[in-house]
Amino acid sequence: MHVPPRLRRPPAVLTLALAAVLAAPALVLAAPPAFTADSLLSQGRPATSSSVEGSGFAPAAAFDGDTSTRWASAEGVDPQWVRVDLGRSAAISRVRLTWEAAYGRAYRIQVSGDGSSWTDLYSTTTGDGAVDDLSVSGTGRYVRMHGTVRGTPYGYSLYEMQVYGTAGGSTPTPAPTPTPTAGGPKVPFGGHTIPYAPGMLRPGGSQATLDQKVVDYYRRWKAAFVRQNCGNGWYQVFSPDADHPYVAEAQGYGMVITATMAGADPDAKKIFDGLLKYVLDHPSSITPGLHAAEQDASCKSVNGGDSATDGDLDIAYGLLLADRQWGSSGAHDYRQLAIRHINAIKAGEVNPTTRLLKLGDWSSAGGEHYWISRSSDWMAAHFRAFRKATGDAAWDTIRADHQNLITSLQSRHAPGTGLLPDFVVDTNTTARPAPGEVLEDPNDGSYWWNACRTPWRIGDDAVTGGDPASLAAARKLNAWIKSKTGGDPAKIVNGYRLNGTALSGDNDPAFFAPFAVAAMTDPGSQAWLDALWKRMLATPLDTSGYFSASIQLQVMITVTGNHWVP
Repeated sequence: MHVPPRLRRPPAVLTLALAAVLAAPALVLAAPPAFTADSLLSQGRPATSSSVEGSGFAPAAAFDGDTSTRWASAEGVDPQWVRVDLGRSAAISRVRLTWEAAYGRAYRIQVSGDGSSWTDLYSTTTGDGAVDDLSVSGTGRYVRMHGTVRGTPYGYSLYEMQVYGTAGGSTPTPAPTPTPTAGGPKVPFGGHTIPYAPGMLRPGGSQATLDQKVVDYYRRWKAAFVRQNCGNGWYQVFSPDADHPYVAEAQGYGMVITATMAGADPDAKKIFDGLLKYVLDHPSSITPGLHAAEQDASCKSVNGGDSATDGDLDIAYGLLLADRQWGSSGAHDYRQLAIRHINAIKAGEVNPTTRLLKLGDWSSAGGEHYWISRSSDWMAAHFRAFRKATGDAAWDTIRADHQNLITSLQSRHAPGTGLLPDFVVDTNTTARPAPGEVLEDPNDGSYWWNACRTPWRIGDDAVTGGDPASLAAARKLNAWIKSKTGGDPAKIVNGYRLNGTALSGDNDPAFFAPFAVAAMTDPGSQAWLDALWKRMLATPLDTSGYFSASIQLQVMITVTGNHWVP
């Protein structure tokens, strides 16, 4: 029997490629809701500059909230500057620069009360382009970027320069929450119209700032991994750290992420539909309603073309999100496609005896993997959504059986930690952690590169629905890891035995980020959640590691209150 490899290895660290930045599809960002501090003051304000490269590159383009436009100075000349008039004196707390390829190697952020006498708020001689998000402190009406050394032979060019603070020392009036517009998404990102269960925590800081951090990270993720490499109207999420360039898990992540980010990304629906077309054009060779697990660089299905359960679960869930966002009366009937996919999951990827998920539709009765299940596939919130969409009570049973298994494994095999193993065997008798390598790795019975997602998956169900079983499981994980590390996320390592013994000394987002969702469930873990959030923000996106970046992005969506169950 063919077994699609799903091996997860720690990715190497690479610097963000300039080409990936330049390939980023444009995002038009609406101004985030304003709060009592750190409000966006510069958008749409009058702007001037020392020079302009040519028509279409006016200074106002750096303050219009549209990253498809930019200011560009004359080429080959230092110094150069661009400034904005805030209209009145303001206490400046933050300046965010989104550079085009022509960036400033040495530059200063300056403030002035009269537009002629300037005070430095920030200076650097080691700028490297991309995005510079700077904490500053000063007061004035005018703010400028004053470049003294170019980073390229060209000029200086900014997609956006955003100035945050408090105008006139007064408290700005909060802007209304984003609301759906005709033809737009019904649950726009940042709207927060679907509440979490009572008592769930969020990181400290204004909601507007939290939301913007997610959008920033999404933009980097999209630039690094969303591709159109094979024509046919397809979009694909590229997986450089998986066994093949395109895997089902990545497409599922992409569909969930883009449907959720609608409202922040005007291209979300276009990308979603391109991902959907790719999925529909690559059906499983065994169960046509499912997606083939792996494709090569030419987007041709390989290794038998059969399915992987985790990808299919997210594909179906993403379709339900799309139905809620955009309706199903357009080119694609998202709802009927979702129901078809859910029914195919039940037929091809749920063991009819145990009601537990199989590894894929290739696992059949009599095969050596038939009584094995993978803990990272146990997505209780997905099962809840599937029950609502189909009306099929079988999903209640499937959900309960997986939650009972989580409780049993934590109690019998990880009483001190709550950790789950990557794979569970003997699901037809007494389920237990894999005794060694059963599919991927000698650590198949440990908390490793699959199970690292379980605090996020369990926590998602807990925070959105308040389910007692999910809450108890998440809190057990949270209590152990907080104690194990002394509240320092840098001490979370890549992998543990179920008794808490470390398997590695590395500290990857795939392992530390998911614990932030579990932390949300404990009222006494605000400082711990804040520390995890800061660790995520301080960790650069690794363009060679879609797996970790995709997990961190989805965790950030959840912990900022932007995840919802259709």
